[in-house]
Amino acid sequence: MMSARLTLKFSVFVAVLGLVGTSGGVARAGDVQPTGYGDGSLSIGQLAPQTGDLSSIAASLTAPVMMAVDEINAGGGVLGKPVTYRQSDEGTGPDVARVSLEEMLEAGRIDAIMGPASSGSMLGILDDIRRAHVLDCSGSNTSEVLSTADSGGYYFRTAPPNPLQARALAKLVLEDGHEKVGVLTRSDSYGVGLEQPLERALTKGGARVVVDVRYDPDALSFDADVEKVAATAPDAVVVLGFDSDGSDVVRTLIAKGLVPQRFPVYATDEMRTNTFAGEVDPNNPGVVAGIRGVSPAAAPASAHNQFAAKFGATGVEPIFSAYYYDCTILTALAAEKAKSDDPAKMKGAFAANTRGKESCNTYATCRKLLDEGKTIQYQGASAVFPHMNRFGAFEPRAGAFEVWSFDDAGRDVVRSTDPEIRIG
Repeated sequence: MMSARLTLKFSVFVAVLGLVGTSGGVARAGDVQPTGYGDGSLSIGQLAPQTGDLSSIAASLTAPVMMAVDEINAGGGVLGKPVTYRQSDEGTGPDVARVSLEEMLEAGRIDAIMGPASSGSMLGILDDIRRAHVLDCSGSNTSEVLSTADSGGYYFRTAPPNPLQARALAKLVLEDGHEKVGVLTRSDSYGVGLEQPLERALTKGGARVVVDVRYDPDALSFDADVEKVAATAPDAVVVLGFDSDGSDVVRTLIAKGLVPQRFPVYATDEMRTNTFAGEVDPNNPGVVAGIRGVSPAAAPASAHNQFAAKFGATGVEPIFSAYYYDCTILTALAAEKAKSDDPAKMKGAFAANTRGKESCNTYATCRKLLDEGKTIQYQGASAVFPHMNRFGAFEPRAGAFEVWSFDDAGRDVVRSTDPEIRIG
């Protein structure tokens, strides 16, 4: 079972991502000028939550990047020179992240950025990333909006996007034996973006979606929405919402007799927060016991890479750490393959290093193969499928998800009896 402390911190992480992860659209572009021109020395910066709601897990995001940089330099560096690294604060929103990005680019030439942590911050600086011609890789962005956002080819991510989570959630529902499923969907891009792949996967798996109700997250009452679902007599209900509106929906389900301890209720990771149970019923947080859901695996079990054992020695909790480690290694390998630290050249080599002929799982081994003129297939710390989770142009098309549930005290837990769900 995941430690209570790790589970709590992961809950805080996904809660904040839920608040900012769907900030619709990209913020205004500033006067950031192109900086990536390639001087033969790879410089990596990181936007990390040094302040704000995510600051408690900042080390989980920065330690793997520093570990990767150390390994890269121990393996000969990039283009024969050591990689340099610096950090700046992302806060928990695009305003702080954007100022930090501008300061980082002005203070010294940066070829690549790791982060930011939240999808909302990423969307808020994407125009600036494109204008600056700087490569960016985040190990924790999951918003489906980023799958179609225009980065000019400079943006990459290693964490599985939300549509894969929808398929994992469907698999959990199917494996639990349910055949008549009701769906309550937050009526916005987040909810609908999950609803469609969820329902396709449920139907393909043999279940029937007996009702799908899209609700207004700002509504004062959810009685009518829940009554529509209850009237169809489903054998399970899936709620696709955030913790704020999701708690209202669950409270209404309970009031209508659909109590999670006796009736199967499923949710996404946006409802996996340490405040959710209290929002449903502050006097009886255990009323949410039995709700189950999925989240991107905080520490995916990879058979290809020894990262987990090495990182365990640091004592830092592995919240999305494997994904950030892979971002850093892939960035360095992109420069090696492109024979340049110019981001305009690196971006064309980034994904290519996940689908070559020769498998490798350390920077030194991969670099040696590239030096020999071979193509490589990097199998990283977060890889549970071949070709780095079937990496596409800039994001994985497969991934691992952990199953979580609320216990009798209203705490979310990951039980050892619930194995990872792998989608790909």
